[in-house]
Amino acid sequence: MPATESDVRAAGGAINNSSVPKHEQLRSIILRLAKEELAPGDRLPSERALMDAYGVSRITVRAAIGRLVTEGHLVRAPGKGTFVADSAIQSTLHLASFTQEMEGRGLTASTVVLTAEQSAAPEDTAEALGLAPGTDAIHLRRLRLADGRPVSVDDAWYHPVHAAGLLGIDLTGSVYKALATEFGHQIDRARQTVRAEGAPSDIGVLLGTGTGAPILFFNRVSYSGELPIEHARSWYRSDRYALSMEVRL
Repeated sequence: MPATESDVRAAGGAINNSSVPKHEQLRSIILRLAKEELAPGDRLPSERALMDAYGVSRITVRAAIGRLVTEGHLVRAPGKGTFVADSAIQSTLHLASFTQEMEGRGLTASTVVLTAEQSAAPEDTAEALGLAPGTDAIHLRRLRLADGRPVSVDDAWYHPVHAAGLLGIDLTGSVYKALATEFGHQIDRARQTVRAEGAPSDIGVLLGTGTGAPILFFNRVSYSGELPIEHARSWYRSDRYALSMEVRL
């Protein structure tokens, strides 16, 4: 919902002629409004409303909002306005299923199964899983959500022998948990690369970002001991999911 004039007043604060630039003062006020008075997806007051409320120029308003957009607190939608950004799920680099990761952050994970079939594995997948070219493997493509909001699209292939029977279980839950409890293959390590890219058109539709929006692309091969079990490609909304890590000398 859009912010009202009372929301602007509730943000409090005043712009003064101190040594702190006016656009920085306004940035702090708008950030407090976004964090304390509004919810993700709410629209910010118009530039005119902010100018009138704080007695500043349009240049000052645009500088403050532009900084908050760059920092990821706000998002612009051409022709619609400026909105409070979703809070990104902060993930450390560790091995866990999507379901486990979301539940660990107090979020409700859910899944829409888009594809569940056995078909010829792509060439790079066959190589990753140690299969002969053209061999059938188990293919799952799923849309993953946290508290009902799209976070990722997972396109994964599983070894036809080590994960045999996978298509016969409930695929809306944790596949990693099922591999361990029902098939005796605990996923205990993985090789993974992550890069930023523009959302392909089909991914943009599923995630609700639109084509070309910045997303995180994961390419992972997962193992149980020395056995390759899974080759997965995943696309994550970069405004709802972020990687954090500790780096030491």
